Amino acid sequence: MKNSKVMEERIRRVRVLFKELGYKLHQTEHSEETYSAGFENGEGMQGGFFIDRTSRFVEIAYTFSFSPSMAEYVRTRLEEMLKISYEFGCYINLQSTDEEIAFSLFTKLYYTGLNYLALKDSLREFALCILALTDLLEISGQERS
Repeated sequence: MKNSKVMEERIRRVRVLFKELGYKLHQTEHSEETYSAGFENGEGMQGGFFIDRTSRFVEIAYTFSFSPSMAEYVRTRLEEMLKISYEFGCYINLQSTDEEIAFSLFTKLYYTGLNYLALKDSLREFALCILALTDLLEISGQERS
């Protein structure tokens, strides 16, 4: 019982902070173990966040998707993509399937330090990282999530 109350409080707290920062939320999954939602603001910043009952942090994510025909294009820029991600304190995941190549960018905030200013600063840095990657990848006017 206690764990479910902690989980619900984490969800409530994160949702309130995102809303206070002017983000619109789109719930995508909610179970006893996990919660995820998409977010966006009026300036075009989008992403998602994940809360796991067993974790001590909220994870924020953004994914660049490419067709498999762009594998060489991604490969030639991968080292610089990693440098940019590291520079902004983000970590990545790269997945390749027959349908797409997904380059996912992540950052996380521990609940003990989660407040309005911490989330605001983290989202600002995260957005700057996304913009730097967008510039590197020469993406313009394409829908990204």
